[in-house]
Amino acid sequence: MITYVFDKKKAVPLYMQLYRFIKDDIEQGKLPSGTRLPSKRNFAENLGVSTITVENAYEKLVSEGYIRSVSRSGFFVEDIELPVSSDYGEGSCAKAKGEKKAPGLPVQEVDDIKYDFTSNMTIKALHPFSTWSKLTRKVMADKQDEILTVAPSNGIRELRYAIARHIWGFRGMNVNPENIVIGAGTEYLYSLIIQLLGRDKVYALEEPGYDKIAKVYTANGVDIRYIPLDENGIDIDRLSESDADIFHISPTHHFPTGIVTQVARRYEILRLAEERGDCYIIEDDYDSELGTGGKPMPTLMEMDRGGRVIYMNTFTKTLSATIRISYMILPDELAERFHKNLGFYSCTVSNLQQYTLASFIDEGFFESRIRRLRRYYAREKEVLIKELSRYRSFETATLGEKGAGQHILIYLWLRGKDNVDSIIKAKALSNGIKINTLSDYYRDKSEGTGVLVLNYSSIPIEEIPAAVKLLDEAIG
Repeated sequence: MITYVFDKKKAVPLYMQLYRFIKDDIEQGKLPSGTRLPSKRNFAENLGVSTITVENAYEKLVSEGYIRSVSRSGFFVEDIELPVSSDYGEGSCAKAKGEKKAPGLPVQEVDDIKYDFTSNMTIKALHPFSTWSKLTRKVMADKQDEILTVAPSNGIRELRYAIARHIWGFRGMNVNPENIVIGAGTEYLYSLIIQLLGRDKVYALEEPGYDKIAKVYTANGVDIRYIPLDENGIDIDRLSESDADIFHISPTHHFPTGIVTQVARRYEILRLAEERGDCYIIEDDYDSELGTGGKPMPTLMEMDRGGRVIYMNTFTKTLSATIRISYMILPDELAERFHKNLGFYSCTVSNLQQYTLASFIDEGFFESRIRRLRRYYAREKEVLIKELSRYRSFETATLGEKGAGQHILIYLWLRGKDNVDSIIKAKALSNGIKINTLSDYYRDKSEGTGVLVLNYSSIPIEEIPAAVKLLDEAIG
């Protein structure tokens, strides 16, 4: 039987290595036309790899025309007429004739990942395709003139009013729809805030934290201060000691720790902002709708009496990560400044999507979707915790189940061991599992070691047992 030796230290997935081995043998004539390749199961056993690895390699070879699949017979090498020279360098036919080779698309290599615990995507089965498409068709039929009319810089009126009604019902927040700004993702809104407040400001960020936020601020040339957390949220003493003018925090549900900032700490943060004068708080409320513990704690914007809070939220978690619609609510003074200084910007979300989302909210579909997602994620977390408890790898682990969200932390208590996180991630990846660790969210990677961060939103409930089994095999 054909035998190949894999280099498992390479970043190249095993199926890509196998694909290249077979492809090279075909092009070099070592596997002549008509040669029958081993069955997937036998080949996998002989090579010491998974059947899926062989299957993926065969599928790629079939798609490119190197081999063919014959029903009930197996896989055979295609009848390929190779060029005179198999050297595609200086001796190639194209160059010999003085012809230029047409540029092609680069081959995209995809890791052989079975379960991705780092993704925040929502599974396809939960997406409201039929409702969304029905509303889109209705908008296209009923609002043709509006779709082709330039929207205000802060978004169409219908969507801003729909959002205002939603957060009044969900949060009890009474906001002026004219203070709402719609944008294509929170990253875009961060850049607007920087222009609104000035690049001379110093921004305080929570650590650990979502590193994309820091990257956006750094790319915009602003100064950053990293403030650690304690059990009640951002460390108020360290924040007070810093020279930060802007506090970017996520008090309702911090990522990745899950810490919920308590009311007393929230008032301390508000008082500090007022004492500093020209100081603002960016309240990132990215997944508050998905909480399962009843009515969420009041937002900083609700508690604010000094016009210091910029409230931000997104539909990324509740609809889809690929529907790039987010919004921020500005205090009155900043809203006036936005319309005066930045009103020349065009809204970055298409009118069609905005009108569709407005209908989705106003007709009650969004509220129904939130209830469905809450039930689903609560059940999924139950199944995940139950499956983890079945394996010895997690017997001595502690589960961090703070807040809601779609992720949990697993404290493996392996602190002090050299390169423990990189070893765990590499072993998991070799077993088809992609994970993050808490240290990934610190600048100093020696902080937060031995803690897994498992985001389960992209994995169907029925596949959780298989995913946990593979994770146990990798860690155990």
